[in-house]
Amino acid sequence: MSFTLAPLLMHSEALPAGARAALKASYEGSPGERRAQLETAAHIIYETYGETDLECSDVRELVGLPPGCGC
Repeated sequence: MSFTLAPLLMHSEALPAGARAALKASYEGSPGERRAQLETAAHIIYETYGETDLECSDVRELVGLPPGCGC
């Protein structure tokens, strides 16, 4: 089992509402939908904070996805 901050991030008001909703949906939906919701959350977070020092691979790890495949 990998470590993920997703359960904490879904309650953080520092993240955009869309990212929080996608993270929440990833835990409430079917297992087949989980990865797509995590990808959505990673994309939103990266687009919001991508101009900072956060790299795509770091954002993916934060939400529990393996690095790679872009944001």
